[in-house]
Amino acid sequence: MRPLKAFAVACGFACLALSCGRVQPQLPPPDQILERMRLANAWFMKENPDPRPDIVTDKPRPSNIWTRSVYYEGLMTLYGIDRDPRYLDYALSWAEAHKWGLRAGTATRSADDQCCAQTYIELYRLDPKPERIAEIKACIDRMIASPRRDDWWWIDAFQMAMPVFAKLGAVSGNPDYYSHMHEWFARARDGGGGKPGLYDPKAGLWFRDADFVPPYREPNGRNCYWSRGNGWVMAALVRALEEMPEGAPYRGEYVAILQSMSSAVKAVQRPDGFWNVSLLDPNHFGGKETSGTALFTYALAWGIRHGVLPRDEYLPVVVRAWNGLATQAEHEDGFLGYVQGTGKQPSDSQPVGFDSKPNFDDFGVGCFLLAGSAMYALEAPPPAGH
Repeated sequence: MRPLKAFAVACGFACLALSCGRVQPQLPPPDQILERMRLANAWFMKENPDPRPDIVTDKPRPSNIWTRSVYYEGLMTLYGIDRDPRYLDYALSWAEAHKWGLRAGTATRSADDQCCAQTYIELYRLDPKPERIAEIKACIDRMIASPRRDDWWWIDAFQMAMPVFAKLGAVSGNPDYYSHMHEWFARARDGGGGKPGLYDPKAGLWFRDADFVPPYREPNGRNCYWSRGNGWVMAALVRALEEMPEGAPYRGEYVAILQSMSSAVKAVQRPDGFWNVSLLDPNHFGGKETSGTALFTYALAWGIRHGVLPRDEYLPVVVRAWNGLATQAEHEDGFLGYVQGTGKQPSDSQPVGFDSKPNFDDFGVGCFLLAGSAMYALEAPPPAGH
Protein backbone atom coordinates (compact mmCIF):
# COMPACT_ATOMS: atom_id res chain seq x y z
CA MET A 1 0.00 0.00 0.00
CA ARG A 2 1.43 3.36 -1.05
CA PRO A 3 2.04 5.86 1.75
CA LEU A 4 -0.71 8.35 0.78
CA LYS A 5 -3.32 5.67 0.50
CA ALA A 6 -1.93 4.00 3.60
CA PHE A 7 -2.40 7.29 5.46
CA ALA A 8 -6.04 7.43 4.48
CA VAL A 9 -6.63 3.91 5.69
CA ALA A 10 -4.65 4.65 8.84
CA CYS A 11 -7.04 7.50 9.61
CA GLY A 12 -9.87 4.99 9.46
CA PHE A 13 -8.04 2.67 11.83
CA ALA A 14 -6.82 5.31 14.23
CA CYS A 15 -10.18 6.32 15.63
CA LEU A 16 -9.87 7.39 19.25
CA ALA A 17 -11.97 6.27 22.17
CA LEU A 18 -12.08 7.59 25.72
CA SER A 19 -11.07 4.94 28.23
CA CYS A 20 -10.54 5.50 31.96
CA GLY A 21 -10.28 9.23 31.29
CA ARG A 22 -7.49 8.82 28.76
CA VAL A 23 -7.55 8.94 24.98
CA GLN A 24 -6.53 5.55 23.59
CA PRO A 25 -6.37 4.15 20.07
CA GLN A 26 -9.31 1.96 19.23
CA LEU A 27 -8.90 -1.71 18.31
CA PRO A 28 -9.67 -2.22 14.61
CA PRO A 29 -12.82 -4.28 13.92
CA PRO A 30 -12.15 -8.02 13.62
CA ASP A 31 -13.37 -8.16 10.02
CA GLN A 32 -10.85 -5.47 9.09
CA ILE A 33 -8.03 -7.46 10.71
CA LEU A 34 -9.13 -10.61 8.93
CA GLU A 35 -9.24 -8.77 5.60
CA ARG A 36 -5.58 -7.81 6.03
CA MET A 37 -4.63 -11.37 6.92
CA ARG A 38 -6.46 -12.79 3.91
CA LEU A 39 -4.78 -10.28 1.62
CA ALA A 40 -1.26 -11.15 2.79
CA ASN A 41 -1.96 -14.86 2.58
CA ALA A 42 -3.52 -14.59 -0.87
CA TRP A 43 -0.40 -12.85 -2.11
CA PHE A 44 1.78 -15.65 -0.76
CA MET A 45 -0.34 -18.48 -2.17
CA LYS A 46 -0.43 -16.76 -5.56
CA GLU A 47 3.36 -16.45 -5.55
CA ASN A 48 3.74 -20.07 -4.41
CA PRO A 49 0.83 -21.99 -5.94
CA ASP A 50 2.42 -25.39 -5.38
CA PRO A 51 3.71 -25.83 -1.81
CA ARG A 52 5.65 -29.02 -2.55
CA PRO A 53 8.78 -28.08 -4.56
CA ASP A 54 12.09 -27.01 -3.08
CA ILE A 55 12.59 -23.36 -2.19
CA VAL A 56 15.22 -21.93 -4.52
CA THR A 57 17.18 -18.86 -3.43
CA ASP A 58 20.98 -19.06 -3.53
CA LYS A 59 20.47 -22.85 -3.66
CA PRO A 60 17.57 -25.30 -3.50
CA ARG A 61 16.26 -26.19 -0.04
CA PRO A 62 13.39 -28.52 0.91
CA SER A 63 10.21 -26.62 1.60
CA ASN A 64 9.90 -27.93 5.16
CA ILE A 65 12.77 -25.73 6.39
CA TRP A 66 12.10 -23.26 9.19
CA THR A 67 11.25 -20.28 6.99
CA ARG A 68 8.37 -22.06 5.29
CA SER A 69 7.40 -23.76 8.54
CA VAL A 70 6.86 -20.38 10.19
CA TYR A 71 4.55 -19.47 7.32
CA TYR A 72 2.46 -22.56 8.04
CA GLU A 73 2.27 -21.65 11.72
CA GLY A 74 0.61 -18.44 10.60
CA LEU A 75 -1.58 -20.18 8.05
CA MET A 76 -2.95 -22.54 10.69
CA THR A 77 -3.87 -19.60 12.92
CA LEU A 78 -5.64 -18.03 9.95
CA TYR A 79 -7.46 -21.31 9.34
CA GLY A 80 -8.53 -21.27 12.98
CA ILE A 81 -10.36 -18.01 12.28
CA ASP A 82 -11.34 -18.50 8.64
CA ARG A 83 -12.15 -22.12 7.77
CA ASP A 84 -11.35 -21.80 4.09
CA PRO A 85 -10.73 -25.34 2.77
CA ARG A 86 -8.03 -24.00 0.47
CA TYR A 87 -5.87 -23.25 3.50
CA LEU A 88 -6.21 -26.76 4.86
CA ASP A 89 -5.57 -28.33 1.45
CA TYR A 90 -2.46 -26.18 1.03
CA ALA A 91 -1.07 -27.26 4.40
CA LEU A 92 -1.93 -30.92 3.84
CA SER A 93 -0.32 -30.96 0.42
CA TRP A 94 2.87 -29.56 1.93
CA ALA A 95 2.99 -32.00 4.83
CA GLU A 96 2.15 -35.01 2.68
CA ALA A 97 4.81 -34.06 0.15
CA HIS A 98 7.35 -34.39 2.97
CA LYS A 99 5.69 -37.56 4.26
CA TRP A 100 5.23 -35.85 7.63
CA GLY A 101 8.99 -35.97 8.01
CA LEU A 102 11.88 -33.76 9.03
CA ARG A 103 14.62 -32.51 6.75
CA ALA A 104 17.30 -34.64 8.42
CA GLY A 105 15.07 -37.42 9.77
CA THR A 106 14.61 -38.54 13.34
CA ALA A 107 18.33 -38.16 14.12
CA THR A 108 18.25 -34.37 13.78
CA ARG A 109 18.73 -32.26 16.88
CA SER A 110 18.27 -29.00 15.02
CA ALA A 111 15.37 -26.84 16.10
CA ASP A 112 15.23 -25.45 12.57
CA ASP A 113 14.53 -28.95 11.24
CA GLN A 114 11.86 -29.59 13.87
CA CYS A 115 9.85 -26.42 13.31
CA CYS A 116 7.69 -27.98 10.57
CA ALA A 117 6.22 -30.37 13.13
CA GLN A 118 4.26 -27.56 14.77
CA THR A 119 1.96 -27.71 11.76
CA TYR A 120 2.10 -31.49 11.52
CA ILE A 121 0.77 -31.65 15.07
CA GLU A 122 -1.99 -29.13 14.31
CA LEU A 123 -3.03 -31.23 11.33
CA TYR A 124 -2.92 -34.33 13.53
CA ARG A 125 -5.36 -32.63 15.87
CA LEU A 126 -7.76 -32.19 12.98
CA ASP A 127 -7.39 -35.81 11.89
CA PRO A 128 -5.39 -37.91 14.39
CA LYS A 129 -3.59 -40.29 12.07
CA PRO A 130 -0.52 -41.65 13.90
CA GLU A 131 1.81 -41.21 10.93
CA ARG A 132 1.38 -37.44 11.14
CA ILE A 133 3.37 -37.18 14.36
CA ALA A 134 5.35 -40.44 14.34
CA GLU A 135 8.62 -38.96 13.08
CA ILE A 136 8.64 -35.88 15.26
CA LYS A 137 7.76 -37.90 18.35
CA ALA A 138 10.59 -40.33 17.60
CA CYS A 139 12.96 -37.40 17.08
CA ILE A 140 12.09 -35.60 20.32
CA ASP A 141 12.03 -38.82 22.35
CA ARG A 142 15.49 -39.62 21.02
CA MET A 143 16.78 -36.21 22.14
CA ILE A 144 15.22 -36.65 25.57
CA ALA A 145 16.88 -40.03 25.99
CA SER A 146 20.34 -38.53 25.43
CA PRO A 147 22.25 -36.53 28.08
CA ARG A 148 22.81 -33.46 25.87
CA ARG A 149 20.86 -30.30 26.57
CA ASP A 150 22.90 -27.66 24.72
CA ASP A 151 21.26 -27.73 21.29
CA TRP A 152 19.47 -24.41 21.63
CA TRP A 153 22.53 -22.19 21.46
CA TRP A 154 20.73 -19.37 19.62
CA ILE A 155 17.44 -17.82 20.68
CA ASP A 156 15.62 -18.36 17.40
CA ALA A 157 15.64 -22.05 18.35
CA PHE A 158 13.07 -21.41 21.07
CA GLN A 159 10.35 -20.52 18.59
CA MET A 160 11.27 -23.36 16.29
CA ALA A 161 11.28 -26.14 18.91
CA MET A 162 9.69 -25.16 22.24
CA PRO A 163 6.14 -25.33 20.83
CA VAL A 164 6.91 -28.79 19.43
CA PHE A 165 7.68 -30.10 22.92
CA ALA A 166 4.64 -28.34 24.34
CA LYS A 167 2.30 -29.59 21.62
CA LEU A 168 3.55 -33.15 22.07
CA GLY A 169 2.86 -32.81 25.78
CA ALA A 170 -0.67 -31.62 25.03
CA VAL A 171 -1.62 -34.26 22.43
CA SER A 172 0.01 -37.14 24.32
CA GLY A 173 -1.16 -36.13 27.77
CA ASN A 174 2.40 -36.67 29.01
CA PRO A 175 3.56 -33.69 31.12
CA ASP A 176 7.16 -34.91 30.98
CA TYR A 177 7.51 -33.11 27.65
CA TYR A 178 7.05 -29.77 29.45
CA SER A 179 9.76 -30.58 31.98
CA HIS A 180 12.20 -31.74 29.31
CA MET A 181 11.48 -28.65 27.22
CA HIS A 182 12.52 -26.55 30.18
CA GLU A 183 15.88 -28.33 30.42
CA TRP A 184 16.90 -27.00 27.02
CA PHE A 185 15.38 -23.59 27.69
CA ALA A 186 17.12 -23.17 31.04
CA ARG A 187 20.48 -24.24 29.61
CA ALA A 188 20.28 -21.50 26.99
CA ARG A 189 18.97 -18.94 29.44
CA ASP A 190 21.47 -19.57 32.23
CA GLY A 191 24.44 -20.98 30.35
CA GLY A 192 26.62 -23.93 31.23
CA GLY A 193 29.50 -25.97 29.95
CA GLY A 194 31.61 -22.88 29.55
CA LYS A 195 28.93 -21.04 27.55
CA PRO A 196 27.29 -17.83 28.79
CA GLY A 197 23.59 -17.49 29.44
CA LEU A 198 21.71 -15.59 26.75
CA TYR A 199 19.13 -13.85 28.93
CA ASP A 200 19.84 -10.47 30.50
CA PRO A 201 17.32 -10.23 33.35
CA LYS A 202 18.23 -6.61 34.07
CA ALA A 203 17.26 -5.57 30.54
CA GLY A 204 14.48 -8.14 30.17
CA LEU A 205 15.96 -9.00 26.76
CA TRP A 206 18.06 -11.72 25.14
CA PHE A 207 21.34 -11.84 23.27
CA ARG A 208 20.90 -13.68 19.99
CA ASP A 209 23.81 -16.05 20.73
CA ALA A 210 27.17 -16.07 22.54
CA ASP A 211 28.72 -13.84 19.87
CA PHE A 212 26.63 -10.91 21.11
CA VAL A 213 27.16 -11.24 24.84
CA PRO A 214 29.21 -8.31 26.22
CA PRO A 215 31.83 -7.06 25.63
CA TYR A 216 30.10 -6.96 22.20
CA ARG A 217 28.41 -3.58 21.80
CA GLU A 218 26.35 -1.69 19.28
CA PRO A 219 27.81 1.47 17.72
CA ASN A 220 26.16 3.63 20.39
CA GLY A 221 27.79 1.57 23.15
CA ARG A 222 24.62 -0.28 24.20
CA ASN A 223 24.14 -4.03 24.26
CA CYS A 224 22.93 -5.68 21.07
CA TYR A 225 19.40 -7.02 21.40
CA TRP A 226 18.14 -7.99 17.97
CA SER A 227 14.48 -7.29 17.37
CA ARG A 228 13.43 -10.46 15.56
CA GLY A 229 15.50 -12.67 17.85
CA ASN A 230 13.68 -11.32 20.88
CA GLY A 231 10.43 -11.63 18.93
CA TRP A 232 11.15 -15.32 18.42
CA VAL A 233 11.57 -15.75 22.18
CA MET A 234 8.28 -14.02 22.98
CA ALA A 235 6.46 -16.04 20.33
CA ALA A 236 7.96 -19.25 21.70
CA LEU A 237 6.80 -18.42 25.20
CA VAL A 238 3.21 -17.74 24.20
CA ARG A 239 3.03 -20.76 21.89
CA ALA A 240 4.30 -22.98 24.70
CA LEU A 241 2.00 -21.37 27.28
CA GLU A 242 -0.93 -21.87 24.91
CA GLU A 243 -0.41 -25.63 25.20
CA MET A 244 0.53 -25.97 28.87
CA PRO A 245 -2.16 -26.55 31.50
CA GLU A 246 -2.34 -24.15 34.44
CA GLY A 247 -0.45 -26.46 36.75
CA ALA A 248 2.32 -27.36 34.33
CA PRO A 249 5.86 -27.06 35.69
CA TYR A 250 7.73 -23.83 34.93
CA ARG A 251 4.65 -22.12 33.53
CA GLY A 252 5.03 -19.32 36.05
CA GLU A 253 8.64 -18.73 34.98
CA TYR A 254 7.59 -18.32 31.36
CA VAL A 255 4.86 -15.86 32.30
CA ALA A 256 7.32 -13.82 34.37
CA ILE A 257 9.84 -13.65 31.52
CA LEU A 258 7.09 -12.74 29.07
CA GLN A 259 6.04 -9.89 31.36
CA SER A 260 9.61 -8.61 31.72
CA MET A 261 10.21 -8.76 27.99
CA SER A 262 6.91 -7.04 27.29
CA SER A 263 7.85 -4.14 29.52
CA ALA A 264 11.25 -3.87 27.83
CA VAL A 265 9.94 -3.84 24.26
CA LYS A 266 7.07 -1.50 25.13
CA ALA A 267 9.64 1.06 26.24
CA VAL A 268 11.41 1.12 22.87
CA GLN A 269 8.50 1.03 20.42
CA ARG A 270 8.78 3.60 17.66
CA PRO A 271 6.09 6.31 17.39
CA ASP A 272 4.96 4.76 14.09
CA GLY A 273 4.22 1.46 15.86
CA PHE A 274 7.21 -0.50 14.59
CA TRP A 275 10.40 -1.58 16.32
CA ASN A 276 13.93 -1.01 15.05
CA VAL A 277 16.09 -4.03 14.24
CA SER A 278 18.45 -3.00 17.06
CA LEU A 279 16.24 -2.44 20.05
CA LEU A 280 18.59 -0.15 21.98
CA ASP A 281 20.41 1.51 19.08
CA PRO A 282 17.82 3.13 16.80
CA ASN A 283 20.51 4.55 14.55
CA HIS A 284 22.12 1.20 13.74
CA PHE A 285 20.19 0.30 10.59
CA GLY A 286 17.23 2.05 12.15
CA GLY A 287 13.82 2.10 10.54
CA LYS A 288 10.64 0.12 10.30
CA GLU A 289 10.97 -3.67 10.41
CA THR A 290 8.00 -5.97 9.94
CA SER A 291 8.97 -9.42 11.20
CA GLY A 292 10.12 -8.40 14.68
CA THR A 293 7.20 -5.99 14.98
CA ALA A 294 4.74 -8.73 14.03
CA LEU A 295 6.19 -11.16 16.57
CA PHE A 296 6.01 -8.58 19.35
CA THR A 297 2.43 -7.77 18.35
CA TYR A 298 1.51 -11.45 18.45
CA ALA A 299 2.98 -12.03 21.90
CA LEU A 300 1.72 -8.80 23.46
CA ALA A 301 -1.81 -9.29 22.13
CA TRP A 302 -1.80 -12.87 23.40
CA GLY A 303 -0.69 -11.64 26.81
CA ILE A 304 -3.51 -9.10 26.93
CA ARG A 305 -6.14 -11.65 26.00
CA HIS A 306 -4.90 -14.20 28.51
CA GLY A 307 -4.73 -11.76 31.37
CA VAL A 308 -0.97 -11.75 31.92
CA LEU A 309 -0.50 -8.19 30.61
CA PRO A 310 -2.67 -5.21 31.69
CA ARG A 311 -5.05 -4.37 28.87
CA ASP A 312 -5.09 -0.62 29.51
CA GLU A 313 -1.31 -0.47 29.43
CA TYR A 314 -0.62 -2.68 26.43
CA LEU A 315 -3.63 -2.25 24.15
CA PRO A 316 -2.32 1.07 22.78
CA VAL A 317 1.00 -0.64 22.05
CA VAL A 318 -0.49 -3.45 19.96
CA VAL A 319 -2.97 -1.16 18.19
CA ARG A 320 -0.13 1.13 17.11
CA ALA A 321 1.89 -1.87 16.02
CA TRP A 322 -0.90 -3.52 14.06
CA ASN A 323 -1.93 -0.27 12.42
CA GLY A 324 1.68 0.22 11.36
CA LEU A 325 1.90 -3.26 9.89
CA ALA A 326 -1.45 -3.10 8.12
CA THR A 327 -1.23 0.44 6.76
CA GLN A 328 2.49 1.08 6.31
CA ALA A 329 4.00 -2.32 5.51
CA GLU A 330 1.28 -4.19 3.61
CA HIS A 331 1.03 -3.31 -0.09
CA GLU A 332 -2.23 -3.12 -2.01
CA ASP A 333 -1.62 -6.62 -3.39
CA GLY A 334 -0.76 -8.10 0.03
CA PHE A 335 3.04 -8.07 -0.27
CA LEU A 336 4.73 -7.12 2.99
CA GLY A 337 7.43 -4.49 2.97
CA TYR A 338 10.08 -3.78 5.58
CA VAL A 339 10.83 -7.47 6.21
CA GLN A 340 14.45 -8.08 7.15
CA GLY A 341 15.67 -11.22 5.39
CA THR A 342 17.41 -14.08 7.14
CA GLY A 343 20.32 -13.35 9.44
CA LYS A 344 21.18 -12.92 13.08
CA GLN A 345 21.88 -9.24 13.68
CA PRO A 346 20.79 -5.73 12.68
CA SER A 347 23.25 -5.45 9.79
CA ASP A 348 22.12 -8.61 7.99
CA SER A 349 19.94 -8.50 4.86
CA GLN A 350 20.05 -4.73 4.67
CA PRO A 351 18.74 -2.41 3.40
CA VAL A 352 15.16 -2.99 4.49
CA GLY A 353 12.51 -0.85 2.82
CA PHE A 354 8.91 -0.67 1.71
CA ASP A 355 9.65 -2.27 -1.66
CA SER A 356 12.56 -4.52 -0.65
CA LYS A 357 11.98 -8.22 -1.14
CA PRO A 358 13.61 -10.49 1.46
CA ASN A 359 15.58 -13.54 0.38
CA PHE A 360 12.75 -15.74 1.70
CA ASP A 361 9.21 -14.53 1.16
CA ASP A 362 7.54 -16.88 3.63
CA PHE A 363 8.41 -16.34 7.29
CA GLY A 364 7.44 -12.66 7.28
CA VAL A 365 3.96 -13.61 6.10
CA GLY A 366 3.77 -16.22 8.85
CA CYS A 367 4.71 -13.66 11.49
CA PHE A 368 2.11 -11.23 10.14
CA LEU A 369 -0.60 -13.91 10.27
CA LEU A 370 0.34 -14.79 13.83
CA ALA A 371 0.04 -11.12 14.78
CA GLY A 372 -3.30 -10.79 13.05
CA SER A 373 -4.70 -13.88 14.73
CA ALA A 374 -3.86 -12.54 18.18
CA MET A 375 -5.27 -9.10 17.37
CA TYR A 376 -8.45 -10.70 16.03
CA ALA A 377 -8.82 -12.71 19.25
CA LEU A 378 -8.78 -9.56 21.39
CA GLU A 379 -12.44 -8.99 20.54
CA ALA A 380 -13.36 -12.55 21.52
CA PRO A 381 -14.44 -13.50 25.06
CA PRO A 382 -11.48 -14.22 27.37
CA PRO A 383 -10.42 -17.88 27.54
CA ALA A 384 -11.91 -19.95 30.35
CA GLY A 385 -10.12 -19.41 33.63
CA HIS A 386 -9.05 -15.82 32.90
